[in-house]
This record gives sequence, structure tokens and C-alpha cells, in this order.
Amino acid sequence: MSVEEEPLAGNATTGLVRVGDTVRRPVGPWTDSVDAVLEHLAEVGFTGAPRPLGRDGQGRQVLEYVPGEVGDPRGTYRSADLFSIGRMLAELHRALAGFVPPAGAAWNRLIPPDREEMVCHNDVAPWNLVRSDRGWVLIDWDAAAPGSRLWDLAYAAQSMAGLRADRPVPRSAARLRAFVDGYGADEALRAQLPDLLGRRAWAMYDLLRDGARRQIQPWARIWTEDGPYWLTTAEYLDAHRTAWHEALR
Repeated sequence: MSVEEEPLAGNATTGLVRVGDTVRRPVGPWTDSVDAVLEHLAEVGFTGAPRPLGRDGQGRQVLEYVPGEVGDPRGTYRSADLFSIGRMLAELHRALAGFVPPAGAAWNRLIPPDREEMVCHNDVAPWNLVRSDRGWVLIDWDAAAPGSRLWDLAYAAQSMAGLRADRPVPRSAARLRAFVDGYGADEALRAQLPDLLGRRAWAMYDLLRDGARRQIQPWARIWTEDGPYWLTTAEYLDAHRTAWHEALR
């Protein structure tokens, strides 16, 4: 294996490097818990996450490097892709439903969820999704923490389907429907999701705004780059709840 380190881009995490067929990440108090999640997923046969490989000589987290194409942050997936990504997320949630966190588990909780029912990825977005030879693979698990399927689904649906203010509402509604159909959401989830889309986007806006006020990085930097996007997105999602409800009936 090559020992040469290749820096990897990370919007919220610094110090990421590739070494051969592995990724090395700085550790935090939550890293052991994240490894436990990834070990569980590997044990139950879920292939949409990198395998954890312990620590290196510098104490960094070592993960499987998954080659492939990372998604477009603008949410440009085709309807067929949205359906299959939604199905992958459903498979992930079923796999995580059986996970029991280790005693004393610590988590890097960035945004409080609507409720806690299971450990979720919490950042299911194109920039964390790799189109690989083995299918869709979610990377960057540092924000994994207890939450709810609906909270995770709301963020994933908005980001993957590209529900944003510069996209016509009918087109967004159709893309939302493709993703949720792929997920296989039942009637109750379909009824609840439209009202949570805006709430979840506002939560992201609040994280960045408060980080900027307190000069906490990387949120202060991301606020200057993406604050307006999250504001207009949250307003857009709230303003068109009726269209989202109609699309999911």
C-alpha cells in the first residue's frame, strides 16, 4: 500500500487524507461511536457505507476509501436516481433500527432532532454520496447521532431532490415524489413530511447563523457562503407545503 498522503476536500472537516485504499480522518470524542455504527452496518450486510479499519499510527480514524463519483450539491439527480437513492436510505434506516449504541456512546450532535428513535446519518446529501461500482455509498458519518427517520428523510429529500427556490414548484414536487416513492414511505410519513421539510431547513439555517454570531468554524465560514441559500430554501419549502402534500398523496 502506498504511504503517500493525498489531501481530500472537506467542507466541514479539515485534515482528511487518502492513503492508498483508505481514508484517514481526525478523531473526536464521537469517533468510537461512529465506528460502532459502521461496524454494525458491515455486519448486517449494508454495503452503502465505508468499512471502519481502526486507527493509524497517528491515532487517526481509518476508513475504507470508496472510489466513485460524488454528487452535485445542486441536486441534479434524475428521477430514476432519486428513486434508487430513496430506496438506499430506506435500507439504511432498516439496518440502523437494529443498532444498539455502546455504553457511554458520545455523538457529534450538530442539530437537535424532532425526536430520538434511532441513530441516523443526519447529513444525507449529494456531497456525502458516492456513486460507486457497488451502488450508492454514504460517506462522512461524523454527524451520526440519535434522531428520527422522518428528520433524516426530510433533510435527505430536500438535498437529494434539490428542492430550492430557483426550481419551479411542479418540478420540485415531482422530484420529491420520486425520492419518497423510492423510500417506500407509508401514509403517515407522507402526511408528516411536507410540514417538516421547511423546519429541517430552518434548523440548518439556525446552525450557520448562530455559528457565525459566535464565530465558530466551520459554520461561520459556511454562513457567508450558504446562509442566503438556506434562508431562501426554508422560505420556499414553507411557502409551498400544499404542493408537497399534493405530490405525496
